[in-house]
Amino acid sequence: MRWAATAGMLRWRSLGFSTGARLALDKDTQTMADFTDTHAVIAQLKRENAELSGLALATGVILTQLLQANCKRELNPQAAAGRIMTSAREAIEGFSSATDVDPAMKARALAAVQQYEDQIRSVLAV
Repeated sequence: MRWAATAGMLRWRSLGFSTGARLALDKDTQTMADFTDTHAVIAQLKRENAELSGLALATGVILTQLLQANCKRELNPQAAAGRIMTSAREAIEGFSSATDVDPAMKARALAAVQQYEDQIRSVLAV
């Protein structure tokens, strides 16, 4: 099996892969047999995944804290949370209709908005 690495067929960077995860595709094509150390590549991908998971966790915690602080300043914190989340859902719908978005990505984004809304509403005064 051959993996083409030409610009027209596959763009590793645009898919989010790091230089290390490109599996040494420096030439136009390479065969799978050329990859001698798959364990090292898998370990590198696991490290990158762990780093991204840590970034996602930190981003989520900071976002939740900021949203809670912002909503608590409102006269009606529950309504403020609802407005923010409605706006977020509309933005996701608009973005996904304007671009070619994977349906799974859209579904996960909408689920994340619901998760944030539930978390924020659980700590706000009624």
